[in-house]
Amino acid sequence: MKITIITITYNAEKVLRPTLQSVFRQTHDDVEHWIIDGASKDETVHIAEEYKRHNDGTDNGHEVKILSEPDGGIYLAMNKGLQRATGDYILFLNAGDTLASNDTLDEVCASVGDGEERPAVIYGDTDIVDSEYHFVRHRRLSPPKHLTWRSFRWGMLVCHQAFYARCDIAKDIPYDTQFRHSADVDWCIKVLKEGKRRHLPNRRVHAVVANFLDGGDTIQNHKDSLKERFRVMCRHYGVVTTVVMHAWFVIRGFFKK
Repeated sequence: MKITIITITYNAEKVLRPTLQSVFRQTHDDVEHWIIDGASKDETVHIAEEYKRHNDGTDNGHEVKILSEPDGGIYLAMNKGLQRATGDYILFLNAGDTLASNDTLDEVCASVGDGEERPAVIYGDTDIVDSEYHFVRHRRLSPPKHLTWRSFRWGMLVCHQAFYARCDIAKDIPYDTQFRHSADVDWCIKVLKEGKRRHLPNRRVHAVVANFLDGGDTIQNHKDSLKERFRVMCRHYGVVTTVVMHAWFVIRGFFKK
């Protein structure tokens, strides 16, 4: 089974190498890795090209492709990746984030099963790591045993970096670029909705499949991200349900202090 990994970069020289190394070390031997760069002004593209040369000198079954040109932001860049993906499943693993172990992709592929139609989404757990890639904590929100599009009413229970979408579904659902920080939430819900429309299952990998670098875009733009997520939830679940759920979030947060 072929996995397409898309890594979005812009002036990411300080955090890119661990991401590339985590993909290079994968024992799975059918990987397409796109690095979509927004015309970085630092050494990002040089690092990516070095990685490609190193990879091309092996027989690991990985294919590295690089596109560097000006773009209009992270979600436009993600759409470029979607258009170019040729795998069976697609994963967005941005600069700074890493696959949890060398056999993560093998674990993901093994969860598909034989003799049945492939799941719409394969998903797993996420750990938070610091700038030295030391474990900080397990992500507070945990994936449910049975994931549906309605699950995201309770928050983004599956991290974007732990969400593998069937490519034939994902390619038909571009990221909504009216959002600057939360289009990934909207996209994941849409992918799950389409999977339900096709009567496809979703499959959980009972393992940590991604390490999320603490301090990403949604952390740095927390208030704007929350406002956008409210709009996304209203779009999919209605205003009343969204208001009630956010009231519950506030109450839950109060009692956890």
